[in-house]
Amino acid sequence: MSFFDFHKTIINTSGDYIKKLSVFNPFTIHKKGTNAKAFFALALVCVLWGTTWIASKEGVKHMPALQLAGMRQFIGGIFYVAFFLYKKVPLPKGKEWIPVLVLAFLNFIMSNGLSTWGVKYISAGLGSIMGAIFPLWLVVIGLFASKEKLPGKAVIGLLLGFSGVCVIFYDHLIDFRNPDFSFGIMLSLIATWTWAFGTIYTKKQALNFNPYFSLGLQMVIAGASLFIIANITGNAVPLTSVPVQSWAAIGYLVLFGSLIAFVSYLYALQHLPTEQASIYAYVNPMVAVLCGWLVFNEKITSYIIIGGLVTLLGVFLVNKAFKAVPAPEQPEAEGV
Repeated sequence: MSFFDFHKTIINTSGDYIKKLSVFNPFTIHKKGTNAKAFFALALVCVLWGTTWIASKEGVKHMPALQLAGMRQFIGGIFYVAFFLYKKVPLPKGKEWIPVLVLAFLNFIMSNGLSTWGVKYISAGLGSIMGAIFPLWLVVIGLFASKEKLPGKAVIGLLLGFSGVCVIFYDHLIDFRNPDFSFGIMLSLIATWTWAFGTIYTKKQALNFNPYFSLGLQMVIAGASLFIIANITGNAVPLTSVPVQSWAAIGYLVLFGSLIAFVSYLYALQHLPTEQASIYAYVNPMVAVLCGWLVFNEKITSYIIIGGLVTLLGVFLVNKAFKAVPAPEQPEAEGV
């Protein structure tokens, strides 16, 4: 696979891929709507997915992080699985389970589980910015998949993205003396790597099997696994001891993060150009930083503002670079 093929597949087609799957949508939101509704749905995504960082931060203040992530995923996944079982949609068969299990591990056990654990030790705003840089890792991974040269705009974006992260961390250099802060950064960093690999795997192993049902199964499997891991390692509390703050955080993450925001995202994708719908990725960190300041009194310094904007600009340029690259001509397929 060429370098350009790799990124046209991974970065440029993610939204279009989901659009083509609208027939599987459990809420039938593929039906015709208006631009006004689509923009409202996109606004919901921008706000709600930004605030999930705050909910996670609040939840892990009162209970073990992996247990919270597991409960959130399991409950959210149950809604999807129950819907499709009610519709008598068949479960995956044979090898169809392999991508479900792999993505449950990469996207939910590792990425979501570790990022949730990470905000126990770092600010919600910093965690959200860390989560936004995963497209940069796609470029880095792509460098090992092809010998072709990067587009100039992608090189600039890559340099800007990581430079912005360096600017943010400059303001936190003294914090690295704190082992907890360093541990939180490492967890968040690993979470972005596994999300990048999960994105690549999704594109290479896309199934005809209902992707929404697959999502629910991934969440249930990952949620149960995290809950078991938390209990085995002694990082869990009895359900009767979970405080109301954590239950409220879990409820918010399930209802607004896993259900309402996801359905709104699909609606926006199906009624707006992919470029417009992808704006949420640049707005979410801003919402998280602002809400972190309002709710937890997290510091907003010039380094965070400038570094965050530079990082998001870099991510934007990387995405833009590969959307602008024309797909290479392919030879006509021979008859078989």
